Amino acid sequence: MMLFKQAGDNYRERAPHAPLGHRRTGDQRMHVDGALFKAKELLDATLLPVHALRGCPPWSLGYYTRKKRAIVDAIDQNVVRPNAPLPAGFGIGLDERVVEYPWLFSCLRASGQLGKVLDAGSTLNHEYILSRDPLDKADLTLMTLAPEKRCYWHMGYSYVFGDFRKSPFQDALFDTLISISTLEHVGLDNTLLYTNDRSKAESDQFGFSAAMSEFRRIVRPGGRCFVTVPYGQYEDFGWFQLFDAQMLERLINSFGPSTHQVEFFSYRRQGWERATQATVENATAFDPHSGRGRTEDKAGCARAIACIQMTR
Repeated sequence: MMLFKQAGDNYRERAPHAPLGHRRTGDQRMHVDGALFKAKELLDATLLPVHALRGCPPWSLGYYTRKKRAIVDAIDQNVVRPNAPLPAGFGIGLDERVVEYPWLFSCLRASGQLGKVLDAGSTLNHEYILSRDPLDKADLTLMTLAPEKRCYWHMGYSYVFGDFRKSPFQDALFDTLISISTLEHVGLDNTLLYTNDRSKAESDQFGFSAAMSEFRRIVRPGGRCFVTVPYGQYEDFGWFQLFDAQMLERLINSFGPSTHQVEFFSYRRQGWERATQATVENATAFDPHSGRGRTEDKAGCARAIACIQMTR
């Protein structure tokens, strides 16, 4: 049983606006959803010993708590440092967020002032992420297609809903743009998990290209863009896809950076480790919703990721 969706699963269709007279009902629902989430968190933490006794299978009860703790420790201890190997046995049985979040924080802390920040995909929309330096002080806007059931506006963050390919922002508005494991959903079938709107049952392999062009428009010259995507042998899972070398090159070229750097990480039974592009060209993924791609290695989802830093 999976209590929690993959972090960053918020690329979904925005619900139609409710009439003004019904806004209070929506607010009440958000409070109910928040309380339900807290109850699920408590249950998941309580069942962590059971999760361990079962051999820590991905996405089972206790998985969310184990992953959250691993991510927090890796961020706080600066585990994913540039050009440094990952610790032995790092992130065994955990999905790619255990690498992506610490990688991002390492980059942000090294880059100095963040300025005005956009989270394209709302993947950062977790209290344990937003409360850590330097995001806890950031002028941050989170954008996704649908309203969040949990939001942290009281911490000073803004929420915007819309399509990344046609954003409402003015030119050169942001100093820093972050998009963690989101572009692999753009242009694909978001009705499988996120919406009943059949117009969102797309099959555009290169939909991400339009999003990257839009990112270029809204990031100021000299601004920075941090992007991660699952990488390996191309495969379309319907609601997400694996990027191959051609798609990665197209992603970068669509942004047109003045400089860029790509780091690769791979997952094996022994955990996550640094990799070269050549060693992950044939990497695969496990779809936790359909079970497709499951093996005995306990991969949580992608078996390789590309982490890209770009300067506009």
